[in-house]
Amino acid sequence: MHTGNTTTDNDSCAGNEIHIGTGDQRGQATTEYALILLIAAVIAMLAIGWATAGGGAGKIGGLFDALLQGIIDRASSEL
Repeated sequence: MHTGNTTTDNDSCAGNEIHIGTGDQRGQATTEYALILLIAAVIAMLAIGWATAGGGAGKIGGLFDALLQGIIDRASSEL
């Protein structure tokens, strides 16, 4: 049986079939995965840089302080 995704050594479609596209798709998926990891790493490095040296450390500390204070206020108002 001859399908559109295969090619043979002759036109009779008998004998060994060679599948085309399987290796290319696997390589493409690997490349896409590597690009996603690279983008995630760049975003993580930018976030770490912002949080440590770019003035973000004070903002993050203030955010956690406000969050904890809100939790403490709600807990004490319920008692």
